[in-house]
Amino acid sequence: MSRVGKMPIALPSGAEVSITADAITVKGPLGTLSQRLNSLVKVANDKGTLSFEVANDSHEANAMSGTLRALVSNMVNGVTKGFEKKLVLVGVGFRAQAQGDKLNLSLGFSHPIVHQMPQGIKCEVPTQTEIIIKGIDRQVVGQVAAEIRGYREPEPYKGKGVRYADEVVILKETKKK
Repeated sequence: MSRVGKMPIALPSGAEVSITADAITVKGPLGTLSQRLNSLVKVANDKGTLSFEVANDSHEANAMSGTLRALVSNMVNGVTKGFEKKLVLVGVGFRAQAQGDKLNLSLGFSHPIVHQMPQGIKCEVPTQTEIIIKGIDRQVVGQVAAEIRGYREPEPYKGKGVRYADEVVILKETKKK
């Protein structure tokens, strides 16, 4: 069995788990998330501790146990604490502005970019060059951050563009005569 799949998940207070034949649902103070179960993995709830066991000794079952355990762990963390990604705009005149469920970006193009936030995702702009994306689903938060970064990825000569707050952009040296 995979090393990740062997580790049990301790449920924090405020998180409730319901397991049916084909899905697992996690409820918490921030919301509810659901994940389809695979028939190769058995999930058991034992007094606030979730454990994952493989149904047979196949390679697929071993891999799915670790994958499912990681997904459920992210669901538990999401409904209790939530996830967030920080983006930073680097460049002269690059700015962001949040209006309800839309994010307006000025990234040096001839037109402003309006990005519609999916349901369950909140966007905050503490300063004009910082964007914070928050939500309970880790995959959706990461996808929205990647889409916003994709509008203007950091270029390698001056480093201008949209980058993650912890991202390091290695700048190239300019051409010499």
